[in-house]
Amino acid sequence: MVERTKVDVLVVGSGPAGSTAARYAAEGGAEVMMIERRPEVGVPVRCGEFMPATDEIKDTFPNLTDAESLFDIPDKLRCRDVDGIVLVNPKGKETVLEYDGYTTDRDRFDQYLADRAVEEGAKLVTNCLFKDTRDNVAFTNQGEIEYKVLIGADGPGSRVAQSLGLDRNRNPYPAVTAQVNGDFDSKMYMYFGGIAPGAYGWIIPKDGRANVGVGFSPKFASGSLSSFFDKFAQQRGLEVDYKLEGKYVPSEGPIARTVSGNGMVVGDAAGHVFSVNGGGIPLALIGGRVCGQVAAANISSSAPLTDYESGWRHIMEKPLKIGANSKKLADTFAFRTEWSTTFCMNLLGKRRMNNLIRCRRIFP
Repeated sequence: MVERTKVDVLVVGSGPAGSTAARYAAEGGAEVMMIERRPEVGVPVRCGEFMPATDEIKDTFPNLTDAESLFDIPDKLRCRDVDGIVLVNPKGKETVLEYDGYTTDRDRFDQYLADRAVEEGAKLVTNCLFKDTRDNVAFTNQGEIEYKVLIGADGPGSRVAQSLGLDRNRNPYPAVTAQVNGDFDSKMYMYFGGIAPGAYGWIIPKDGRANVGVGFSPKFASGSLSSFFDKFAQQRGLEVDYKLEGKYVPSEGPIARTVSGNGMVVGDAAGHVFSVNGGGIPLALIGGRVCGQVAAANISSSAPLTDYESGWRHIMEKPLKIGANSKKLADTFAFRTEWSTTFCMNLLGKRRMNNLIRCRRIFP
């Protein structure tokens, strides 16, 4: 990279949100550069790797249009179909919910999305760390990049959001994940309690493997994630031969503003995550498409970037706010002790827990 590069749109981060934004901005005619601080897109994997079926996504977001083209993912990236979610309380009681989706390898998935952005004309630069921005110039470890529109897709601790004066995500949950070999049921298992108050675990089946992970709320549990993971793996009889990878998961819904001046944030940086289960891939693609299209329209016809704010809110705000409110209720009443978790899950029952998972209201 030369000392000063000029582009129309600079995207920071090459995860699903960043790559999707870069793709649609380039498709709209903008000159796009996407920078990634790591040497390889999608590595290391720090995700449950579950993708809901398109019909499930449309059911959660009824205002979403043209979902089929957005979620048209090649079969080669689908590791295994998932046909349900099993919620397990601290006493071991299982509640089985119908829910369709599939698992993927996030490294290959992310690389596919980045390749699509490059095919549309976006330039990808790896090993490029965003440091700060001032007067439409981004400062990186590889030099300065002058831009007209800046898109931050750099995770829950977004440096872009901080540089733009936008809020960071509050109280993100720490979580770790690993791959485990073995034969597993075709359903996703989510365990609440049984490890520590406010802690949860998951087993998500893949092809001869499973994605296994643990997360917890620091408000209710004290201890290390690795010790919680070891306890969970021992309880489930799992032999883990892989390195644990950790991340922080936004848990309180979208941040107050996602646009500032000529900058926008998307994906985890914007709090676009299901508060009730930590999933964010579908939201990253939805928000990324809106963000990229608005960026291109801004370059070509001076359309306001605030169209992004109104656009993603029209599609995602209501379900995400319902999910965040449900999560707050769980924090208040359910996750303080093992007993309260068991009591609340029994009280909710199958119908309300189904609504909870789908970001619908659980009470009238």
